[in-house]
Amino acid sequence: MAEAVAHHKGSTVASVGELFLDRVELTPDWEAFRRPNNPGWQSYTWGETGEIVESWAAGLLALGVEPEQRVAIASSTILDWIWADLAIMCAGAATTTVYPSTPTEDVAYIVSDSGSVVIFAEDKVQLEKILAVREEIPAVHKVVLLTDFDAADGDFSISADELARRGKELLAQDSDVVRRTVAAVTPDSLATIIYTSGTTGRPKGVRLTQANWVYEGDAMDSIGVLRSDDLEYLWLPLAHSFGKVLISGQIKVGFAAAVDGRVDKIVEHLGEVKPTFIAAVPRIFEKIYGGIQTMQEREGGAKLKIFRWAEGVGAQAGKARREGKNVGGLLGLQYSIADKLVYSKIRDRMGGRVRYFVSGSAPLSREVAEWMDNVGLTILEGYGLTETSAFTFVSRPHNYRFGTVGEAAPGTEVKIADDGEILVKGPGVMEGYHNLPEQTAEVFTDGWFHTGDIGEISDGLLKITDRKKDLIKTSGGKYVAPQSIEVKFKAACPYASNIVVHGDGRNFVSALVTLDEPSITTWAEENGISGSYAEIVSNPKTREMVQGYIDEVNAQLPRWESVKKFEILPEDLTIESGELTPSLKVKRKTVEQKHSDLLDAFYK
Repeated sequence: MAEAVAHHKGSTVASVGELFLDRVELTPDWEAFRRPNNPGWQSYTWGETGEIVESWAAGLLALGVEPEQRVAIASSTILDWIWADLAIMCAGAATTTVYPSTPTEDVAYIVSDSGSVVIFAEDKVQLEKILAVREEIPAVHKVVLLTDFDAADGDFSISADELARRGKELLAQDSDVVRRTVAAVTPDSLATIIYTSGTTGRPKGVRLTQANWVYEGDAMDSIGVLRSDDLEYLWLPLAHSFGKVLISGQIKVGFAAAVDGRVDKIVEHLGEVKPTFIAAVPRIFEKIYGGIQTMQEREGGAKLKIFRWAEGVGAQAGKARREGKNVGGLLGLQYSIADKLVYSKIRDRMGGRVRYFVSGSAPLSREVAEWMDNVGLTILEGYGLTETSAFTFVSRPHNYRFGTVGEAAPGTEVKIADDGEILVKGPGVMEGYHNLPEQTAEVFTDGWFHTGDIGEISDGLLKITDRKKDLIKTSGGKYVAPQSIEVKFKAACPYASNIVVHGDGRNFVSALVTLDEPSITTWAEENGISGSYAEIVSNPKTREMVQGYIDEVNAQLPRWESVKKFEILPEDLTIESGELTPSLKVKRKTVEQKHSDLLDAFYK
């Protein structure tokens, strides 16, 4: 078994609440957050944030919330989500996360199973879902509305302003009530229950402690990638561990974050905010890469020639730089010209100040990562699960290798089991699954957590091969890692949105493909094709174009891995259809079940 471990000094801080109060006291005048203010952005210092959070925390105490009781948040990524989460921590309670896209029946299950007693709801849409299942969640005695205050009835539902008012009343009587409550929280106290959006069955509640999140903040700080003068653009779903862990890192390091979860606003806002780092899922980087490629193709002529020349120069310079060579002489001169004509303009579209992107949640294409690095936009790829508090591995700028997710977080141990599965042990690993002792026992062996991912370690760097449960074994006995093929296709085809490779128990590999609607619509217009998305993707010319990219990928694969048949679906996969998770990962089994007739037809 291969093994690796990084050292970590334990924290003297007991809880997220204590970490937060320390930050407020240490740097009250530093900027903490920004949020859209139409127009512009409204800024809040750590001191101002502390006042808001303290009043909300006291409000929860006034509502009778007790230590480790669960308080749910059903909201998209807005600043109020973070305030609510910090208020819950400072009230000694535990946060239950609920995606805003969660169906009503699942909201009832999550709120009931977690035992939540209060719910922060973003707006009346979320409130209506809660009211629809009120009889199924009898423990809930109050809903706090973060927006749409006029929808509050003043009894079962109140506004966040009303919560703050009640909190201030309590603080007027007992000014130290929040600080005493925080002081009573221990490292082993429950902090969060995050329900995994499993592909089958009911979601499982992952129990994460105060110590888990404090460790994550310490670990993110200790690797030295983030600085106190950084400005983060935070759009990730905060109900997901990847989004939530960034709050721990921010509090520990002290940098500011501009918060807005609207995916369609990312590019527009990057130019306004000018962040220094952004964490995202691979789909965002694929869209950036694909969008730039298709835009240049449309320009054509001299501009396209210059762009392709710059790409070639960038690839040579990038390779030399990664081999430790000095990029000077003719190549250095060429790169400076390429940078001025092409690359600097791409960086400017991202705000012009990005030091690092961080990618996680799914595999990142090596081709996309190298291309972005050549542009001067380095992506540090990371790896972790909800069960390991999200940050378990990340690439370091000084020790970076494409195709890996970097070194273990300080204090985290890793080893590879005989069957290739990645096993993890450390301060970030969960307490267990809520109300599921048998399923908790199944994923632990002598304290080692079974990640369900297949990988290998080389020079202390981890490479992920695939999900253990996703590995395909063809009827000919050959193993195929579908994610590897999928990542290659999305890197090759700038019009790709999603692809699901299929073939378990079959005699060859097939695929279901969806295309990015804005990109393929533009391509269609340029190729004399009109009509709806469904009509465009069913056109023989479109199929011929996609076949070309399938052939390009197949040329890189062994015969048994090559995609023999494919179909372009008449609509893209979406979160709303249940085919994507809120972090934009494909629910493979859901897609295969939904399109089983189409897949079966490939093999007749």
